[in-house]
Amino acid sequence: MFPEFVTNVRHSRESGNPVTFSERRWIPAFAGMTVTDGIIIMKYETFNRLKLEARPEPSRVWSYCSPLLALLITVLIGVALFSALGKDPLRGLQVFFWEPIKSGYAIGELMVKATPLLLIALGLAVCFRSNVWNIGAEGQFIAGAIAAGGVALLADKGTGGWIVIAVLLAGTLGGMLWGGITALLRDRFNANEILVSLMLVYVADLLLGYLVYGPWKDPAGYNFPQTKTFEAVTQIPRLFAGSRVSIGLAVALAGVAALWVFLFRTRAGFALQVGGLAPAAARYAGFSSRSALWLALLVSGGAAGLAGALEVAGPIGQLTPYVPAGYGFAAIIVAFVGRLHPLGMVFAAILMSMFYIGGELAQSRLGLPKSLTGVFQGLLLFTLLACDTLVMYRIKARSA
Repeated sequence: MFPEFVTNVRHSRESGNPVTFSERRWIPAFAGMTVTDGIIIMKYETFNRLKLEARPEPSRVWSYCSPLLALLITVLIGVALFSALGKDPLRGLQVFFWEPIKSGYAIGELMVKATPLLLIALGLAVCFRSNVWNIGAEGQFIAGAIAAGGVALLADKGTGGWIVIAVLLAGTLGGMLWGGITALLRDRFNANEILVSLMLVYVADLLLGYLVYGPWKDPAGYNFPQTKTFEAVTQIPRLFAGSRVSIGLAVALAGVAALWVFLFRTRAGFALQVGGLAPAAARYAGFSSRSALWLALLVSGGAAGLAGALEVAGPIGQLTPYVPAGYGFAAIIVAFVGRLHPLGMVFAAILMSMFYIGGELAQSRLGLPKSLTGVFQGLLLFTLLACDTLVMYRIKARSA
């Protein structure tokens, strides 16, 4: 058996085919076996003796502490990463966790980043609680930005302040339309909403590129792929003088309160959550899975579209190919780090904003690549998944 397994190991390295092995015992030495083959077999045997066993009752305390533990592990890995790159770890942590909050202006910039993340995460929480896996919030964000930008381009110097409401409404409807495409394909053709929503991200991105490189390009923009700067009347009002924080922050916080009421104080919210946790029980109780599907994707798409409108009519002020900033994907992490709870997502959005700003500062002050932001986001997600797995399961040796 072992000669056959060693041959299969060597063959799998060349062909990429999986190794087949049925005998669960370790023979320490065999003729023709190399050290590397022996290590592979030992690793196989080691992991083959372990299994994950569901805990009878997962700890409620650890289920809430899991994000904190994941953050701590992420920070420790980050320290090791800074050291490996030849940078001072304390300086690196300062850039990521102190610089974004050290002054009033810095906190304002933190809120600017947190606003779209929080809005999108609130909508995604509705989807994920109903077991609808909307991975394409980035596309809905772009669609909302395009719709809002189209309305903003219609304004001129004589347009009244009402245009701001029209811009935000257009962004919301644009995101709902993009989310509705996924709902329609899932409802009518049973298409997988993960694949459909994800592919629509690239469609939205291509549509944005077509518009800013083509019919909406600013003729006085020196051939740069961008629209003209929106009229001042279309700009989202700011909350504080000398800060870029807009009323979008108030809208996002109002969304937190609205989502809490919807999820925990309304029949529709209860039905949506039951459908996600126990579809059979939901059908028995007469709750419509189709209604939950449409509600989840329209709310999620609308929230992402509103975030897109607030971005292009706020800090950006025009449409460019760089409107997609990855907020739609980062908001997935925000939703899960926040435990799909409205209040938890507030803190998670602030944390993720620190990663965004910290990545930009690390690039300018430490000479590190901006992609470090994605590294920290990915580390946080994977450590959270690992911690959650150990909260729900325990590692146990297989019986002989």
